[in-house]
Amino acid sequence: MTDPSDYRQLFDLSGRHALVIGGASGIGAACALGLADHGASVTIADLTQAAADVTAARLRERGAQAQAVTLDITDEVSVERVLGELSALDVLVCTPAVNVRRRLLEYSTEDFDRVIGLNLRGSFFVMRAAGRRMAAQERGSIVMFSSIRAQVVEPGQGAYAATKAGTLQLIRALAAELGPHGVRANAVAPGVVETPLTAPIKADPDWYRAYAERSALGRWAQPSEMVGAVVFLASDAASFVTGTLLLVDGGWTAVDGRFAPPL
Repeated sequence: MTDPSDYRQLFDLSGRHALVIGGASGIGAACALGLADHGASVTIADLTQAAADVTAARLRERGAQAQAVTLDITDEVSVERVLGELSALDVLVCTPAVNVRRRLLEYSTEDFDRVIGLNLRGSFFVMRAAGRRMAAQERGSIVMFSSIRAQVVEPGQGAYAATKAGTLQLIRALAAELGPHGVRANAVAPGVVETPLTAPIKADPDWYRAYAERSALGRWAQPSEMVGAVVFLASDAASFVTGTLLLVDGGWTAVDGRFAPPL
């Protein structure tokens, strides 16, 4: 890539089409808005058409081109169909995940299959379909959501952590395999974010406070605070960034425990 005459243009996504899976709420909705505000046309994909329509309408109100589709990433046929029918695909952002908080010795096979089926198997379907299409056109950016749980764990998070570490390793392999085709693949690792997935924790004041105090910034993140990382990875500003895990965790993984020594 040649040096731009105006470095502000590095983040311009005008003329590019982004697919945001899980874009009806939480981090996905925020990322869809951020990509649109930087010039991208956006397709919102989610389990429920009505919910996806709401986000698409919000984007159109801001002057963006947007559409909504129904997609279940655990359905291999549906993934191939939806990604194959898009008029263009320059950026893929995938956020869906489920977590069953239970110690591994108490995990049922059904719960394990549910977590693996969505978080890892579904992510594989998405990466494979997007990767094939982007490799054929010799350009594109794939952004998958991993988690700090790809790096650190706690009791009750074993299966979830395994899927997020697995997603990261798939991204690294994809980056190695698709790099020669001009396709970049990266993962974003949030810390604790106020989303529907974490609502049960937020409802417990002690648990909520403990998680807030664990990070260096002493608070939870908002979905909007994930947008900068996604726009960066989607844009030419990240033209030499691939195969990486971008931590957006408020310093969670940098801080060794909660104890503040009397220095």
